[in-house]
Amino acid sequence: MRAISGRYIAFAMCVAVLVAGLLLQPSGTAGRGVTLAAFLLTALGIRDMLQPHHSVQRNYPVIGHIRWLIETIRPEIRQYLLEDDNEALPFSRSQRSLVYRRAKGVSSEHPFGTIMDVYADDYEFIQHSMRPVAVPDPAGFRITIGNDQCAQPYSASILNISAMSFGSLSANAILALNKGAAMGNFYHDTGEGSISPYHREGGGDIVWEVASGYFGCRTPGGCFDPDKFAAQAVSPQVKMVEIKLSQGAKPGHGGILPAAKVTPEIAATRGVPLGQDCISPASHSAFSTPLEMMDFITQLRRLSGGKPIGFKLCVGHPWEFMAIVKAMLKTGVVPDFIVVDGGEGGTGAAPMEFSDHVGTPMREGLLFVHNTLVGAGLRDRIRIGVAGRLISAFDIAAVLAIGADWANSARGFMFALGCIQSLSCNTNKCPTGVATQDPGRQRALVVPDKATRVHQFHDHTVSALADMLAAAGISHPDELQPHHVAQRVDSNRVRGLDQLHQFLKPGELIDRSCAFTFYKSNWDRASADSFGQVIDMSQPNRMADMPETIGRAAE
Repeated sequence: MRAISGRYIAFAMCVAVLVAGLLLQPSGTAGRGVTLAAFLLTALGIRDMLQPHHSVQRNYPVIGHIRWLIETIRPEIRQYLLEDDNEALPFSRSQRSLVYRRAKGVSSEHPFGTIMDVYADDYEFIQHSMRPVAVPDPAGFRITIGNDQCAQPYSASILNISAMSFGSLSANAILALNKGAAMGNFYHDTGEGSISPYHREGGGDIVWEVASGYFGCRTPGGCFDPDKFAAQAVSPQVKMVEIKLSQGAKPGHGGILPAAKVTPEIAATRGVPLGQDCISPASHSAFSTPLEMMDFITQLRRLSGGKPIGFKLCVGHPWEFMAIVKAMLKTGVVPDFIVVDGGEGGTGAAPMEFSDHVGTPMREGLLFVHNTLVGAGLRDRIRIGVAGRLISAFDIAAVLAIGADWANSARGFMFALGCIQSLSCNTNKCPTGVATQDPGRQRALVVPDKATRVHQFHDHTVSALADMLAAAGISHPDELQPHHVAQRVDSNRVRGLDQLHQFLKPGELIDRSCAFTFYKSNWDRASADSFGQVIDMSQPNRMADMPETIGRAAE
């Protein structure tokens, strides 16, 4: 009985105050306010006891709401008061602070030494030279994308804005990003939501991402429309076209933008009906085999006037990517670039299981793609971009050292726009106006100011990369090699990335001289005719070798 009375004591007190107020009928404003508050809380308590959905509120009327209040503000309390500077959830305070300072043009110098534990496992550092060179001009940190099959090669910056769609981001965010890209001479990936008026208004270089929904180039039934594609792809502002096979946030998973969120602007941009769900299928309808994918690449090249055509993927079954490479060899069709998206996730909201447990992490995916192209003799014709939680100049240097040609960042540029990592991207209630379609919230993002910050974040990060390269004794990012970066294996051992990872030699998959079981077995499983695996029952299953052979070598 005492336990029962304890659960209801808050509700009983509200009732008592209400009864006292009704009997005494206080004349002052304060007294009437207390009576009104008691009435509202009593009504809330009655509702709590009668509602069938929340057990805590039924057992603890009125006071049970404190739990929901604490749950609501828990992320903010943790982020601002409790988390360590290097605790990444998913980005640490140190990482966010670095972006904010660079975006604002404030010095990012750090006093009194590092706060990182340099003796912790997996700590990484770039090895400097006793003969550093003069700091190179970061304006020269560009990479030409486009092989011998491309009529309009593109000179891309070493750091660019990764794929984020209009619809996921606000109009003001898209406009500020694109204006910043124009100011800094780097590109802005549209994401699968197609090219919006805000991309065009900004005037910055665009990489148009064509995904399974074919937004901006679709028939009424949702299939690829060549004429609509050509009409947009020939625009001088569109520098490259990227076929999206999968994304790090939710690889292998389609998506639905509910009809309620399909605004007239989004409907017009994507070419979808207003008032209906906007569906992104899990796979493409324009091709279903690696050979058909090569035909699709050829078609896009022709329709775009010979612009660079590539594709983006988060690595999944290794034989599927190898099947694409075999299709390249069989047809002679070679894409100009591949962007490897890491399974670390991205700006898109996704089911937790997909964010946490689906998709190969960025570095393992990059190593696999790089090695496969080298082993197939195609690496010198295909550029590799990479995306996956890249923020600092060192982040960029580390991925360039193991095979990437350039880096893309999505959340880094979101922080430059003012994102505070409130983790409310999927609620339409972004407090900074970045990831919302609410006009009232969008106005918080002032485009000219944020465009300047986007530009400055890029400029200062690339400049920091120039400083690091000079310290290492090299003058251009393409000189970075695995031995330039070292990683602590444990408290007593440090290894260069050239010692930690396995790297294939040119052509050794083709001439079958590859000594690594993982690559050999998956190459044998791959077929240009299908994304399915070809299984030779006479050979043992070697898929258990993946963790050590795709990434870190066995000790």
